[in-house]
Amino acid sequence: MYTVIFGTNTPAGKLFDLVLICSIFISVVIVIIDSVSSASASYGTLLIALEWLFTILFTIEYGLRIYCSPNRLGYARSFYGIIDLLAILPTYLSLFFGSGTYLIVIRLLRVLRIFRILKLIRYLQEANLLLRAIIASRRKVMVFFATVFVLAVIFGSLMFVIEGPENGFTSIPMSIYWTIVTITTVGYGDITPHTTAGQVLASLVMLTGYSIIAVPTGILTAEINHEMVLDRERIVCSNCHTSGHERNAKFCRNCGVSLEIT
Repeated sequence: MYTVIFGTNTPAGKLFDLVLICSIFISVVIVIIDSVSSASASYGTLLIALEWLFTILFTIEYGLRIYCSPNRLGYARSFYGIIDLLAILPTYLSLFFGSGTYLIVIRLLRVLRIFRILKLIRYLQEANLLLRAIIASRRKVMVFFATVFVLAVIFGSLMFVIEGPENGFTSIPMSIYWTIVTITTVGYGDITPHTTAGQVLASLVMLTGYSIIAVPTGILTAEINHEMVLDRERIVCSNCHTSGHERNAKFCRNCGVSLEIT
């Protein structure tokens, strides 16, 4: 049980994590759909039933993790252990606090497990330098994109709870839209927070946007520079075995012998 639940080195372990990730996404989508008034009015009973189904499944999974963990207290205090607990608490809290159910988007943080699976993936080297750089930075960009997406969902959900429909934040998708517009510094101004708490949260979103806006460019630039260095190192003189030549070099920079560049 420990190998399947905590490990990704076996087919069963990989399958377990993939099923878990899909379940997380589906449960979050259900909550987002439920925040849309028309969908909630038409399918409210079904959405609530599905949400409780996923909550029960996640509760069982959390209990099994504690049961089979060699260090139960260590797991409960770990980052993933806390996130696993936070993933199931909002539904139970919704029994006492109605709007608390929308904080189920915290489950998205558990999708960080996917990067344990991505560690196993090996990318093939391509001839084109730019393509190699893009592929090499792919996981970094995915981590960045996933982080921004999670922040957008969480900030949007918090803004929906704080401001509510009376201030233009009619649903979680609308609030996420506002967050994305704000975090990317576009700022249409079609929706604005009116409460003090909402304005404080909006300020935090704006500062976060300015802090992360240049990250993808930096990642790709660093990878291109790295690939350029590797590209030069691949050109080796057949006479003196000196490496580090430019791609357009015709002669060895050390001994002057003609280079054979492929």
